[in-house]
Amino acid sequence: MKAKASFFFPVLFLILLPSTLLARQTASVNGLVTDSQTGETLILANVALIEINRGTSTNTSGYYTIPNIEPGSYTLVATYIGYQRAEFEITLEPGENLRLNIELIPEGVRLDEIVVTSEAEREEQRNIGTAQVTTQLIKELPSVIEPDVFRSVQLLPGVKAASDFSSGLYVRGGSPDQTLILLDETTVYNPTHFFGFFSTFNPDAVKDVRLYKGGYPAQYGGRIGSVLTVFNKDGNRMETRGTVSLGLLASRASIEGPYSRGSWMLAFRRSTLEPVLAVLRETIDTVPDLFYFYDLNGKFNFDATENDRLSLAFYSGNDNVVFPFQQDATIRLKYGNQTVSTQWRRIFNQNLFGFFTVTGSRYFNQPQFELASTPFERNNDIFDISVKADFEYLPNERHTLSAGFWAGNLVLRFRDQFDNQETFNSRIESQYLSAYLQDRWQPTDQWILNGGLRMSSFSEGNYVRLEPRLSAEFRPAPRVRLQAAYGRYYQYLTLITNEAFSGFDLWLTADDGVPPAWGDQFVLGAKTVPFTGYAFDVELYYRTMRDLFELDPFVNDASGLEYNELFRFGEGYAYGVELLLEKQAGRLTGFAGYTFGITRRKFPGFNAPILDDPTRARFYAPKYDRTHDLNILASYRLGSRWSMNAVFSYATGQAYTEPLGRTQLRGIPWDNSPRDAFVVGNVNASRLPSYHRLDLAFNRQGRFFNLGDAEWQFQLINVYSRRNVWFYNYDFDENPVQRNDVNLLPIIPSVSYTVNF
Repeated sequence: MKAKASFFFPVLFLILLPSTLLARQTASVNGLVTDSQTGETLILANVALIEINRGTSTNTSGYYTIPNIEPGSYTLVATYIGYQRAEFEITLEPGENLRLNIELIPEGVRLDEIVVTSEAEREEQRNIGTAQVTTQLIKELPSVIEPDVFRSVQLLPGVKAASDFSSGLYVRGGSPDQTLILLDETTVYNPTHFFGFFSTFNPDAVKDVRLYKGGYPAQYGGRIGSVLTVFNKDGNRMETRGTVSLGLLASRASIEGPYSRGSWMLAFRRSTLEPVLAVLRETIDTVPDLFYFYDLNGKFNFDATENDRLSLAFYSGNDNVVFPFQQDATIRLKYGNQTVSTQWRRIFNQNLFGFFTVTGSRYFNQPQFELASTPFERNNDIFDISVKADFEYLPNERHTLSAGFWAGNLVLRFRDQFDNQETFNSRIESQYLSAYLQDRWQPTDQWILNGGLRMSSFSEGNYVRLEPRLSAEFRPAPRVRLQAAYGRYYQYLTLITNEAFSGFDLWLTADDGVPPAWGDQFVLGAKTVPFTGYAFDVELYYRTMRDLFELDPFVNDASGLEYNELFRFGEGYAYGVELLLEKQAGRLTGFAGYTFGITRRKFPGFNAPILDDPTRARFYAPKYDRTHDLNILASYRLGSRWSMNAVFSYATGQAYTEPLGRTQLRGIPWDNSPRDAFVVGNVNASRLPSYHRLDLAFNRQGRFFNLGDAEWQFQLINVYSRRNVWFYNYDFDENPVQRNDVNLLPIIPSVSYTVNF
């Protein structure tokens, strides 16, 4: 054995010696890419060496590295959408590790020239199943009440909106709980305000919004559908700046700036509905007595060394409503989120980068009802504390290795009280752990392969699952990219929610007898640049959904039942094709996105072919199934001060269950009063009329008494006042039965004023 070892190690040394000597002779270049005006790091900016056609992109900390470069002179180019291209002439000596931090200058408004965006600038943002929404677009789009992150994301192909009153994300046939939402690496469990009318993310605080619609890589997990990552601003590192925006129904303010060892940012938003409610209360009895919400975002950064950065980010949001709905009945609602995360970002060397993150997230929901002086209270709380570590290692120019873990403790508490007496109390505590390993391999200039494996575990039920991921990209021509992806995904949580109102959201977990939901995703894509300044993307997807679990609506009395007996289990699938045509340069920019999508669910007892066999069922379309979905967005520069934005949306009508009639039963032995029995058709077998709407916004740039830049925004929502149907209301006391339309938003004008100082 010793002889074998003495022979093996010298041979191994001789094999590795040439590559070791070569590594000693090569050089590398690395650094941060930032905004020259604010010092904000730029995520997924592209950096390349022109002479050898080698490049990379920055990570979520704005860091890039290009290793194993032959010594010599090169032209290094850095690009990012909305910024001027930067070029640097560099000379690398043998063994040199050049630290080159790059500051990119934002593009100004240039009406006398066309700014062409190159294919390289969009490369990373066109990965399969991935889409980015800029904060500038979020602020410029026409919006009801407030610029909104989720409303902007809903315009992307593959993402659907339930209604004008819902900002929920329905991505590729999935329900909102199938999308993992991360704010600075922290899970957000209820990301909505105003009964779900818009999201909790203040656009003044947001730096980057990225949606992984499907086929996403191994570093993400916990949901079977999609991932939305939101990163708050780090804060201006050059000077102290602020923003104040006044609106009719909501206003916001933010301030950011540097200090000797880093930067900071604070942003606050609050509804200003009180004056409107006071006017309405004079004529309408059912106007809320109290209604407000607020957001508070903050982030502090500390530059310990050139290679070490520490950050602390937090968020707090709250909704408060007091609503009288009858003479002797009142609803009081209080719900919201708090998150906190602290992160250490470490550059170990030019080839190894690490993130270490500790997160905390709390969701609370405390509705109270009072009917005839009898109170009913419900408390639902989630406490989620976790620790994460992620590493990126570049052994050579062909491979990028990533690995990490995420471990945490999750507590769900649910309690009901009726007439001051506790009627139900449940506390579920579970530990979860996931770990992943993946390799991005570029064997040739035309091929990129990304393979990974994720392991996830959940202590409730002692579940351990493996999730393989694989994607491939082939570039047959400089302007054509063919892509494919496959992934298996598991989800240990489910959300019980009302699509019209998010104030009673209830999260439940897997457990013994309640296995996690899981599914497979298959994606094919083609990304092209048919003409200079244009992009055309096509993606096809198919996904399965297995072991979907939700509370069984046919359980009348939950007392005495085991936890697994409260649920019913189903399955589903979704498939579709997405088309995106984008114009990226010139006075007129924008995109047209179309989705053909089908999604179906099946649960026992729904649309059963045999009435006396409730275990059988047929597939049905959920409410958010939209066969056709079209969004057209256009932005046009009218002059040096004025610009116009327009959004047109069309969608197939939502599915609904049609009531067919009512039968009145009399002479029941145990009840002398007549009883009504309603007859309905198959679940969601009917459709509402098609939905369409046009919104316009005009923006005027100016100055505020020479103290800062200012902007007026004039909006017209639903320009031609299309009264889209939200749902039908049936009056069975009339003969024949009378059906009334309950409509969505009418035409709504809006104005806001923003000052940047």
